[in-house]
Amino acid sequence: MKGRIFSVVGGMFLLTVCSKGDQGNAAPARSEDTPPAAAVTPTAAAGGTITGKIKFTGTAPRNPAIDMSEEAACKAKYPAPPTEENVVAGPANALANVFVYVSAGVPAGQTFTAPATPVVLDQSGCRYHPHVFGVMVGQSVEIRNSDAVLHNIKAVAKKNRPFNVSQPSAGMKTTRTFTAPEVMVNLQCNVHGWMHSFVGVRPDPFFAVSGADGSFSITGLPPGTYTIEAWHEKFGTQTATVTIAGTESKTANLTFAAR
Repeated sequence: MKGRIFSVVGGMFLLTVCSKGDQGNAAPARSEDTPPAAAVTPTAAAGGTITGKIKFTGTAPRNPAIDMSEEAACKAKYPAPPTEENVVAGPANALANVFVYVSAGVPAGQTFTAPATPVVLDQSGCRYHPHVFGVMVGQSVEIRNSDAVLHNIKAVAKKNRPFNVSQPSAGMKTTRTFTAPEVMVNLQCNVHGWMHSFVGVRPDPFFAVSGADGSFSITGLPPGTYTIEAWHEKFGTQTATVTIAGTESKTANLTFAAR
């Protein structure tokens, strides 16, 4: 359920609020010592900025443990038993993996060019990395398998064409794009039922994903009044209105209620 819409006053406010498919092309395996490329958030032209931190109230639910006993190659990558990433909580109840984007207010008729740099989605340790990310319409998503086990990537989409890509060995990669805005597209693996990733597809670069400390930043906003929406896979969504004048920066701290 969406929360109420609030206006910003004085620059700050608080809201309480893997089955087989077609196979990807083989590529040289990535060294385990080399981290995957980070998800790239497109940058917009100079303009206003919305920054903030996202937290939650209450007690975070316990993430289910993952039984990797039948996948020794993946299990070996964890010093302690891994868990799912449904709620990633940081210090002081900071909330990571929240997709924050401008859902309304971008001037009609304004178009944006998708970055040429792809966003990398890596399968390592029988989990997707990153767990939540954003891309622009037409921007490439490079999907890699860094595990020596079979994975498949099934896109459960409503506004975009679904796909199901099989990657049976380490070093394989494939590239996909999305043609329509959609929040969110669920990516999952039928071989390993705990594997999920979520991608927000947007027509503009005005989006971000909260980090481990709950922080986010949306930059390059032209002057105007915007609706921003924050999406979390377990806590739902919240919306707010933010007015930007010139190149000013507004602070928007959002708080979800754990449930």
